[in-house]
Amino acid sequence: MLTRLFRLHGLFVASHPLEVIVGTIAVTICLMSMNAIAGGDQLCDWKYHCPKAQEKILSSDIIILTVTRCTAIIYIYVQFKNLRQLGSKYMLGIAGLFTVFSSLVFSIVVIHFLGKELTGLNEALPFFLLLIDLSKACTLAKFALSSNSQEEVRENIAQGMAILGPTFTLDAVVECLVIGVGTMSGVRQLELVCCFGCISVLANYFVFMTFFPACVSLVLELSRESREGRPVWQLSHFARVLKEEEDNKPNPVTQRVKIIMSLVLALVHAHTRLLAETPSNNSSGSAVDLHSPNMDAHTPMTSLDMEQVITLSLALLLAVKYVFFEQAETESSLSIKTPQTYLSNRRAGDECCRRIPRMVNANTSPAPLSATDTRGKDHEQQAVACPAAQRRTAEEDSEERETQISKTSVQPRPLNECLSVLRDPQQGPRCLSDAEVIALVENKSILGYRLEAELETPERGVAIRREMLSCKLPRPSALENLPYTGYDYSKVMGTNCENVIGYVPVPVGVAGPLLLDGKEFYVPMATTEGCLVASTNRGCRAITLSGGASARVLADGMTRGPVVQLPSACKAAEVKSWLESSDGFSALKHAFNRTSRFARLDRLQVCLAGRNLYIRFQSQTGDAMGMNMLSKGTEEALRRLHEQFPELRVLAVSGNYCTDKKPAAVNWIQGRGKSTVCEATIPAKVVREVLKTSTAALVELNISKNLVGSAMAGSIGGFNAQAANIVAAIYIACGQDPGQTVGSSNCITLMEADGPDGEDLCISCTMPSIELGTIGGGTNLPPQQACLQMLGVQGASADCPGENSRTLAQVVCAAVMAGELSLMAALAAGHLVKSHMTLNRSKVNLTEMSGSKMKDPS
Repeated sequence: MLTRLFRLHGLFVASHPLEVIVGTIAVTICLMSMNAIAGGDQLCDWKYHCPKAQEKILSSDIIILTVTRCTAIIYIYVQFKNLRQLGSKYMLGIAGLFTVFSSLVFSIVVIHFLGKELTGLNEALPFFLLLIDLSKACTLAKFALSSNSQEEVRENIAQGMAILGPTFTLDAVVECLVIGVGTMSGVRQLELVCCFGCISVLANYFVFMTFFPACVSLVLELSRESREGRPVWQLSHFARVLKEEEDNKPNPVTQRVKIIMSLVLALVHAHTRLLAETPSNNSSGSAVDLHSPNMDAHTPMTSLDMEQVITLSLALLLAVKYVFFEQAETESSLSIKTPQTYLSNRRAGDECCRRIPRMVNANTSPAPLSATDTRGKDHEQQAVACPAAQRRTAEEDSEERETQISKTSVQPRPLNECLSVLRDPQQGPRCLSDAEVIALVENKSILGYRLEAELETPERGVAIRREMLSCKLPRPSALENLPYTGYDYSKVMGTNCENVIGYVPVPVGVAGPLLLDGKEFYVPMATTEGCLVASTNRGCRAITLSGGASARVLADGMTRGPVVQLPSACKAAEVKSWLESSDGFSALKHAFNRTSRFARLDRLQVCLAGRNLYIRFQSQTGDAMGMNMLSKGTEEALRRLHEQFPELRVLAVSGNYCTDKKPAAVNWIQGRGKSTVCEATIPAKVVREVLKTSTAALVELNISKNLVGSAMAGSIGGFNAQAANIVAAIYIACGQDPGQTVGSSNCITLMEADGPDGEDLCISCTMPSIELGTIGGGTNLPPQQACLQMLGVQGASADCPGENSRTLAQVVCAAVMAGELSLMAALAAGHLVKSHMTLNRSKVNLTEMSGSKMKDPS
């Protein structure tokens, strides 16, 4: 219960950082305003003589205070250095400094509000600084820094609060009770300092539990936005911080001792307060002695000046050292370390922490450690002397590293030692060789699918996975031609692909300009089929020369069709009737709509098969393709349906009545995604000169091929020549799900003779189920975003939600029509085989075949 409460608190603070920060400041200002109204005089003012200034200060006290202040300054400096190691030299340091300042101000305001005197604040400040523990903030910040997205930042801060919150709370209580013992001493000055210390601990706890996590969440969010959404914290050992903190929870015995001690101290405080004398009898004498108006004329002002000089000089020196002379740590950069940077700098990093010999050539025996170090220094000197060696590409470095690892005969360290190195924040996976990482994977100490997250760079994880896989393949060299370097895998991790071993470069061509609704589009197409881009480009030219095409979106609604089961067919029929009623639809619509800002349930289509009930939810989804949005809303609607009919049992959130990635008449008839139509009129002159055929030939061929031929084949939505070709090429280029080419390619192409003499061609393509989006999924990858930017539809539309995805659907439909026009013209003119033999026949294979025939005597 307590853990869940702290988790909810952390989630709220991380999700509403601005509100929490403003709220904390507002509370402080309100307390200060109330103090001003009350007209308290306890705080020393510039206009009045502070009683404390009239005290007689001994030289021994000055020395103690000076040492204490210097210790406090050094302590704060060390804490800031620890914060800096988290990845920021300034951001978290500034957040921590502001937190300390706000905690101090809040403490003063609270004490003043309670009517306490602050005449001893000057001496209490060093002790207050020693009470501040920025390591708590450091630990909490690690949870946020182990995230790859802002959503993960919130979740990880909540998880950190759930794990660390109870411990922080108990520590604060114990500290207050221990320091509070000093308030019962009877010594006026000690009571004042201890009272200030207790309230400071509580104020510090309050600020660190609210203000600091809000600052961290806000800083990370602004940092990501400044870099177009890319995560700016890429620290290897933080990926395991959640698991390590959960595994290393405080000792239960220690926690029990703290609880018992706090209870005992609470009883002591209660007993003392109940038996205490009246305040007038308790502190009158000490107050008079302490604030005697007689001021010693021989107060050592030179010593006071020296004390100020010492503390100020120490603070300035440490500040200068922190800002200008601290060497940057390997993991203290705000930017993501690119694969090229990692490959060029990895050897230097390996030399400082690995205790195994450096990888050597196959014909060189492993040398002792000292010899390895010497050889490493020589190698570094050669690299400095030869600039050409520093200009090696990332691919060459990677290939050399793989060759060296495969040829080395050095034995990896024991698993226990490797595991301790892996979990050591000062060393981590960068101090492990690839062979040692592989051993940890085989031992299940590192999960294979988490290699990218566990290692210092995702690319090294991909390289090690390739090495592990290559030895298990029929041909170990099978992966040599599959590239993997130079790719930003941080965009892929946890979003687009798992167990990555590389990427497949696909050529991207462009067709256009395509004049659509008065605007020119250049359509990117990713394909390996020759003639496809050229054919589509010819169709675009014909349409543009004819004055352009027009397109409209007829309907916009993604679908999800769960299957539920009732005890009997009659009960299923009863549920069907309720769903088709206005009350039933309204109930489910209300539950569905509250799951998203964009999801709005438009329609329910229900069918029954025995006891099973199939419910097809249809909703708009903004600029997203929307399957996840629909699934989330459908689950919530099914919960509402289950409340109405408790005997209902959900078999699956998808019962194939959607229907997704499968040929289905329901998509062809009812539509799914964007239902779009596009048309154009091609003059006879363009038909003759550009398409090299006639309108009559095209109309006749379209009827015989696209209509009658498809009907004879029993096709569903396949009344076209090559819609899937264009859809697939655009989908791959623009980051769409290629599997949805199945339903998105539903198309009927119609051609009619038009014009006064019947020689113009009127062509239209109707596509009822184009399933696509401009945000989410593969559209987040940079190359795919570039293709969407070519069309001017990247991301979500700011003015009209859903407009970008509808525009993209219209472009797809118009490009399909261009492809239909060109292919049908090639078939009618008899040019298809000739063009494919020219552009789509592999000259490489033909050359290899002819060469083998020449060598074969037969």
